[in-house]
Amino acid sequence: MKYALSYGSASQRKIVSNTEIIVIAVLVAGVFGLLWWQGQIRRLALYFQETREELRKCSWPTWEELKGSTALVMVSIGLLGAFTVVVDFIMNLVFIKL
Repeated sequence: MKYALSYGSASQRKIVSNTEIIVIAVLVAGVFGLLWWQGQIRRLALYFQETREELRKCSWPTWEELKGSTALVMVSIGLLGAFTVVVDFIMNLVFIKL
């Protein structure tokens, strides 16, 4: 028996044989064939095409607007984090220490 692939840590190494790889490949091909036969692949391709068309219609921010929005989000996260720490500290003093 030839071994094609091994994975896992050194202490828990599992060897995958060529037969297992072939069985998995046949199963994947069978599922793909079934989806193709049902028309799901065509529907998925149409979905991606329509999504791409809709994204082209969107107005995207300029680089400066993007940097400004990112900075605003970072400051907001910092303020929310500081508020949470302060409230936690106060609640700890009120309920635990008293």
